[in-house]
Amino acid sequence: MRRVEDRDHAGALGHEALAYADTMFNLARYLTGNDTDAEDLVQETFSRALRGAAQFTAGTNLKAWLFRILRNTFISQYRRQRNDPTVGGLDTVTPVGQSASEIGRLRDEVELDRLRKLAAEDIERALLTLSEDARTVILLDLEGLTEVETAVVMGCAVGTVKSRLSRARAALRSLLKDWRE
Repeated sequence: MRRVEDRDHAGALGHEALAYADTMFNLARYLTGNDTDAEDLVQETFSRALRGAAQFTAGTNLKAWLFRILRNTFISQYRRQRNDPTVGGLDTVTPVGQSASEIGRLRDEVELDRLRKLAAEDIERALLTLSEDARTVILLDLEGLTEVETAVVMGCAVGTVKSRLSRARAALRSLLKDWRE
């Protein structure tokens, strides 16, 4: 009887967790640096979340729990890859043909589209220059997590989150100063 309850709980948790797939992919993409690795990271996160569904306390913040699993999975994979002598492969090749049209057009205004593309590239470049912790705290803030929830995801004190967030915002302001009026 216990196994049936566990499967029902995992199934319900998995269904609810799917609502966060896009936000998890966004964070994973910024952590890994490419779409393919981000997809793999999100898939592994869901797999680990479903295996550990019994550890999730109903009524608590599922999004924060999933983000913590994603971050811990990324760190584990990064440590394994750092010691792996094989680097590269077909998955690391950027597909040819990606263009501004994939970003989308707002009311078919070409100039606005170009400006948005430049801004997005500059923002992404600025985010990628930040340390992993700074980038993560910024992205979790953008996803709407509170400082307390971010502290749970990051596994550190709330004060540490506040200082990292402050320093990361200051660094982004400095890196993106050309975009100010």
